[in-house]
Amino acid sequence: MLLTWLYVPGDRPDVVAKALTAGADAVIVDLEDAVAPDRKEYAREATAELLADRPSVPVHVRVNALDGPLAEPDILALTGLPGLAGLRLPKVVSPDQVARVAELADSPPLYALLESALGIERAYAIASAHSALRGLSLGEADLGADLGVTAPDPGLDWARARVVCAARAAGLAPPAQSVFPDVRDLSGLASSCARGRALGFLGRAAIHPRQLPVIEQAYLPSASEVAAAEEVVKAAACDAGALALPDGRFVDAAVVAGARRTLALAQRL
Repeated sequence: MLLTWLYVPGDRPDVVAKALTAGADAVIVDLEDAVAPDRKEYAREATAELLADRPSVPVHVRVNALDGPLAEPDILALTGLPGLAGLRLPKVVSPDQVARVAELADSPPLYALLESALGIERAYAIASAHSALRGLSLGEADLGADLGVTAPDPGLDWARARVVCAARAAGLAPPAQSVFPDVRDLSGLASSCARGRALGFLGRAAIHPRQLPVIEQAYLPSASEVAAAEEVVKAAACDAGALALPDGRFVDAAVVAGARRTLALAQRL
């Protein structure tokens, strides 16, 4: 299970090289917002060169806006490269956009970023648009601007929950949280991760290596959570039906599945 995703600008190969050894579960090379217009072509070429070999950690690439002239050249330049683990599609607003990319890119793993009110309203349709789509993410900066939200907590909580529900309804993995923009406020990051975990997110994207251990710690189960999960799984092994534990907790198939996910995460400890 991937918990940490580190964004890096595609026009900085030196920074990308450092990111690959920073301890993130995956690296996202950004060709979109992090790259100035006059460096877009260079960023694409540098990223393609990187992905000609398989890096030490999975590398995803966020391509340029799908409604602009740069996305298709990005996709065609990267598709089929051995080091490409996935394409991140920014500002998705319709399932047709996902389907077109899937056909153009010969179906590498795709991840849709929902960054507008329209994208949120169509979340499930987007999540179920094509078998190549493996996940959803929320772009909170753009979404907050679109909605006029002045305080992301709790202003974006409905949209966050909507993305989690859409992903799970479509059979996708729980989404990772959007980036926390203040790289110095690690206590704020920890609190924000706890809120995201309570909403059903799993893991988080980061914009600086110092954020990675905070994110991982926030999303790993505590010792008490692991003990509770072990008790549930042990009880389920003895009785396949619904049952109540001695402390009063009711256990059914959904609870058992959640307990098994907790134990899978605990293996990272």
